[in-house]
Amino acid sequence: MNAAIRPKDRDAVIQSLRAGVVPRAGQHLIQVARGREIEALVSDIDRVADGGASFRFVIGEYGAGKTFFLNLIRAIAMERKLVVANADLNPDRRLHASGGQARSLYAELMRNLATRTKPEGGALPGVVEKFIATAKSEAKAQGLETEQVLRAKLEQLTELVNGYDFADVIAAYCRGAESGNEQLKSDAIRWLRGEFATRTDARAALSVRTIVDDSSVYDQLKLLARFVRLAGYAGLFVCLDEMVNIYKLANSQARSSNYEQILRMLNDSLQGTAVGLGFVLGGTPEFLMDPRRGIYSYSALQSRLAQNAFASDTLVDFSGPVLRLSSLTLEDFFLLLGKIRHVYAGGQPERYLLPDPAIASFMEHCANRIGDSFFRTPRTTITSFINLLAILEQNPGTEWQALIGDVQIEADDAGEGDAAVKPDDELASFQL
Repeated sequence: MNAAIRPKDRDAVIQSLRAGVVPRAGQHLIQVARGREIEALVSDIDRVADGGASFRFVIGEYGAGKTFFLNLIRAIAMERKLVVANADLNPDRRLHASGGQARSLYAELMRNLATRTKPEGGALPGVVEKFIATAKSEAKAQGLETEQVLRAKLEQLTELVNGYDFADVIAAYCRGAESGNEQLKSDAIRWLRGEFATRTDARAALSVRTIVDDSSVYDQLKLLARFVRLAGYAGLFVCLDEMVNIYKLANSQARSSNYEQILRMLNDSLQGTAVGLGFVLGGTPEFLMDPRRGIYSYSALQSRLAQNAFASDTLVDFSGPVLRLSSLTLEDFFLLLGKIRHVYAGGQPERYLLPDPAIASFMEHCANRIGDSFFRTPRTTITSFINLLAILEQNPGTEWQALIGDVQIEADDAGEGDAAVKPDDELASFQL
């Protein structure tokens, strides 16, 4: 733990946490607990890499660490040679729609498509290039035309929806690459990203009769999962966050249509009809369990996602499609703040701005101010801790004892209703 942390990595983590958002890189530097949950998702990743399918809901309160957990799993998936696509749902991006919102979600997924060599997104052209390079080397070895080998490799995709046109688009990209036609290559990538709004435009540019529209988004993801495996990757892993936006839809028919799409995805995964395709969806408890507007309002999904009747607070089941993020324990939270202190110091213990007793005092102060939600939904507390470190760094000689009593912390939305305040003696035994 004493290895120095690069200033770039340190700043990326600290600035993200201070703003209340999840860092896109360096999650391993502050990861604590969640060991069994990570093991469960890693087993899903391995199943996808083996040509199977997976589907998981990750459920937790606002600020409980869902997005952090999803980003960590995303990083692990890329290390396992999967192609990863991620997007947040919002009113203009959802799984099922008739006004372009589903196609907008697909386009966002494609913009964020990432691989181990291009983790920040925009990896779609690289995936296509890798596939074509493989086809070229095989064609050269066999003395055949590149497009002939390419068509033979894509033959298995023609059994899927839009499969023929998908193969035509990849062939068009190959022709553009060989002839130096950048416009043809650009049009092919636009089609793969779902950026053609009309079939007429697609036919004029690529001589294909279909486009990625609202009704074919999931089918296109299944196509892409097969394609990335042909390109030499292990599979496609899709991370969707902010699923609560479906719960917030005012129109009951729109909600039901989205839940029906989720049911289709879940059934395909459970029945093994999808190949090399994994989904992990992040949402809040009300999105899942609200009987009037949530997932549980759709009876077919409720029966499939019901909690194991034999599970309890002490007996957990991580094999089902719903993975509930447990609250951090006091020990976990102490370790988390210690890791943040370590990152803030650039990985150099001699530069720590706070001793261990100060962290325990800070936690006690938070507990007295906002109750147990300070570690159950830790986002705001973490931001305040980094603000405290910033003051100490920029004002040398300041005593931390004087500052901690003045820290103003407001509860997250999820914790505002907590009337109970954790008494001092519950943390007394935890102080070092």
